[in-house]
Amino acid sequence: MTQVEAPAKPHALTGLEMAAILAIIVTWGVNNAAGKLATEVMPPLLVGALRFLIATLCLFPFVRPPFPDWRSLVLIVFVGGALQYGLLYVAYWLAQDVSPVTVANQLWIPLTTLFAFLLLKERLGKAALAGMIIAFAGVGWMMLDAHALQDWRAILVGIAAGAAWALTTVVARRTTSIPPLKMQGLLAAGTLPVMAFGSAVFERDQVEAIRQATPLVWASLLWAGIVSSVLATTLLFWLVQRREAGRVTPYLLATPVVTILIGWAFMGDVLTPQILTGAALAMGGVAVVALAERGLRAGAAKA
Repeated sequence: MTQVEAPAKPHALTGLEMAAILAIIVTWGVNNAAGKLATEVMPPLLVGALRFLIATLCLFPFVRPPFPDWRSLVLIVFVGGALQYGLLYVAYWLAQDVSPVTVANQLWIPLTTLFAFLLLKERLGKAALAGMIIAFAGVGWMMLDAHALQDWRAILVGIAAGAAWALTTVVARRTTSIPPLKMQGLLAAGTLPVMAFGSAVFERDQVEAIRQATPLVWASLLWAGIVSSVLATTLLFWLVQRREAGRVTPYLLATPVVTILIGWAFMGDVLTPQILTGAALAMGGVAVVALAERGLRAGAAKA
């Protein structure tokens, strides 16, 4: 009788690949804190406009034909760019502490699974459903803390930003694959005028805010526009070319931990046992969903 060979185990991640994952985690974790720092000095839509001005200047050479179906492209750029980042920066601007908002925003992962089930009729497994329930329960428990409750508006806006990105991810599944740097360039170029227009209409004293911005604020904007939007995306693209996305993306769930540590150590975030317990439950649920749906596209254009 012919012996059937067991499938080969996937090779362990190399030291260079783990270093790239660590660099992305740190970059995105710092970027969340940088967004909060910038919105303490500048109006949120202005922060978004300046970030995407920097990103557009860096990524414009990558924006060239061919382009995907224009209807999908408009939806991806508007919802995943202007709406998602506009809501996220407004959430940072509303928040006293950056940590709860960052944790709540990670609900984009279970929301992606939910939208894929509702819109694309993809299968929703029991493990993914359980993880989804745990994640939302964790955020709910975190919000019931007396201190976190002060940021309830910011947390809800952060969840809305995650929902916008989740919808973008689902739409992107039906769109011809676009190289991440090209997608980031399209997002930046499409988001910039919307953010600038929104800032001009709804915000005031932009010139004065720019004058008062400290070098640390400008460093935060450069970090968002270059290090996060360009360099971290390039690293993620390199990783998913070498490995399946499901091998890489679960590690990236450590990103909020970096933000929480920065918020606690340098930005005065209050971390009560209830907030920490809720955050742990939420991130545990998100991890269950991500591991249950290993085919989940984490969005190479994210952040």
